[in-house]
Amino acid sequence: MYHAVAHRPAPATRALSVTPEAFTAQMALLGARGFTPVTTARLADAWRTGKPLPERPVLITFDDGYAGVHRHALPVLAERSFAATLFVSTAWLRGAYDEGGALDTMLDWDQVRELAAAGTEIGGHSHTHPQLDQLDDGRLRFETGRCREILAEELGAEPVSFAYPYGYSSRRVRHAVRTAGFSQALAVGNTTARRGQGPYALRRVTVRRTTGVEEFGRLVEGRGLARAFAGDRALTRGYALVRRARRAVAVARGAVRGGRYGGGVADTG
Repeated sequence: MYHAVAHRPAPATRALSVTPEAFTAQMALLGARGFTPVTTARLADAWRTGKPLPERPVLITFDDGYAGVHRHALPVLAERSFAATLFVSTAWLRGAYDEGGALDTMLDWDQVRELAAAGTEIGGHSHTHPQLDQLDDGRLRFETGRCREILAEELGAEPVSFAYPYGYSSRRVRHAVRTAGFSQALAVGNTTARRGQGPYALRRVTVRRTTGVEEFGRLVEGRGLARAFAGDRALTRGYALVRRARRAVAVARGAVRGGRYGGGVADTG
């Protein structure tokens, strides 16, 4: 799971960014070790239908839609004929639907179309990038449905894959994503994706600015994941309790006001 690819990212995106040089080295490592990148859609279709996957399949995904994906990542991917999936928040991209709030310089729609034409799968990442598990039902339907509607209008094809902003989901959120028309969705979890996770809770491993190429090599081989992300998992467990409490308060207030809220337990993986 990548975010920004940039020499000088904005402070808000720095920790989850990588330099162009680091990205190039990481893609070279995948090639040298015989990995074959596939799109999220292809992986999910293979697991549903039993179609064969290539040897050592791997997902390369980008969240949000930062401009460096086109400027720095696309040439590297194209040189190696590597597939990837880009998950975009449609209100953050530059153009007709831009509502502000983006953390750094974003792609415009022409660049998104160029990425799609080059073989990158374009998936949804909500419209305005909220914490979906904290929204009421109406706003949740809007965030998932509007995102898919805009992507279909701009790209001429309906997107089938989704990634949860911040990695946060719940049973209610997953149901909304499925109802909106997405066939599979990715969380975070910082472990390898497995069929048993289900099509709407597939896990990914975070690549950070501090991820050196040797550590990257261990992570893509599935080694040392528990140790590398022990701190993240402890924080996730603690924050999950906070999120459940917030959601319970929102539901209680909605009930008092006569509002309608869906149920579900937060799952930050």
